[in-house]
Amino acid sequence: MKSQHHDLILAISTVVLGVGVGFASLLLGLIAEAIVHLFLNFTETAAKPVAWAAGSTRRLVSLLIGGCLAAVIWYLMRRRMRPTVSIAQALLEKKEMPPATTTVHVLTQILYVSVGGSVGRELAPRELGAMLAQSWERVLHKMRAITLSKEDRRLLIAAAAGAGFAGIYLSPLTGTMFALELLLKKADLRAVLVSLPMAVIAMLIGSLHRGFAAYYALGGGAFDWRVALIAVVLGPVCGVVGALFRMGFRWATLHSTRDKNLLWQLPLMAAITGLIAMQMPQIMGNGRALAEPAMTNTQANLIGFFLLAALAKALVTVFTLRAGAAGGTLTPSIAIGGVLGMTAGIALAQLGLGLPIWQVAVLGAASLLAASQQAPLMAMFMLFEVSHLHPTALVPLAIGTFLAWLVARACLSKWQSAPKPKPIQ
Repeated sequence: MKSQHHDLILAISTVVLGVGVGFASLLLGLIAEAIVHLFLNFTETAAKPVAWAAGSTRRLVSLLIGGCLAAVIWYLMRRRMRPTVSIAQALLEKKEMPPATTTVHVLTQILYVSVGGSVGRELAPRELGAMLAQSWERVLHKMRAITLSKEDRRLLIAAAAGAGFAGIYLSPLTGTMFALELLLKKADLRAVLVSLPMAVIAMLIGSLHRGFAAYYALGGGAFDWRVALIAVVLGPVCGVVGALFRMGFRWATLHSTRDKNLLWQLPLMAAITGLIAMQMPQIMGNGRALAEPAMTNTQANLIGFFLLAALAKALVTVFTLRAGAAGGTLTPSIAIGGVLGMTAGIALAQLGLGLPIWQVAVLGAASLLAASQQAPLMAMFMLFEVSHLHPTALVPLAIGTFLAWLVARACLSKWQSAPKPKPIQ
């Protein structure tokens, strides 16, 4: 009887958190749209992902003002409010995510990426979801409904974080895989029965504003079977690049500025981003502005431009995190991988193979994402869901993401265990 009561509370929690996280994600999306419109007079869509119409000066001013505001808010938050608690700390160390601090932290992330800052926006809804799960647990405790076990507390936090992702990108399978593969690192029936329904509910609510349009508007139809063969080569290449990117943002996060130097370092990085964006607005924001045009490009003469943009995107993202900003790295990874895949697709077309270039580009995006996040299942399903791909895409994506993950894992293990050079006396 006690077990049945426990399962009922868990089921109720799944629905309540799915609804709560879904509306929270919907609200974050609306806030992001409002900020983009205010600063850049621009509405981002798959058809118009780049803020060309804003003009070069306005792009620079947007980043300067937004960077200064974000720097001041983060500095005051870290100085006067309770310390932020990451999702990993909430899961592994059972630390409480302070609601006020987490809310300010999340909204500042949305502010910075919306004005054009080069970080992903997916971390914000994940953190908000995890915080809401802890808040709900406290409500249950006060109501004396039940005391959740350690495993069920971890499950609700992970599932709510995944639901936040699902609510913002309308990708329930990706949100589920994020919870199972990256946070819980297991996939038993109980975990699936909580994570998947919660992500689906959040996705349905998140879709109330913008419907179910694809986040990346790419080609349609079945995948060419030869793309699976290309995955055998492209996957490992993306694995090496993804491992480098992972090491970069890991270094940036570990050495992220937390003291008063944030007040000049983050505005400086915002200014650098703005100066580059005056001529190359594709580097702005979470990566969609680069990924969309790169994955749909078919012109060989633009390869140099896109490779330069991908390098700039990688460097600006890493050093933005180093300067004290917070944000995700999933969508920047997709942008860089999309450029590599597009380059490979055009090169193969020049050799007369006649493969759909966008399909190779999607393969590159998924493979590099798998390498940088060390999560092949999440990467495969994310590109599948957000791009509304044909089911035949799953085979080449599975091959590419698995090989990229393996190669990146080997590279990271070797590089991290390598002896560090002795300092010069």
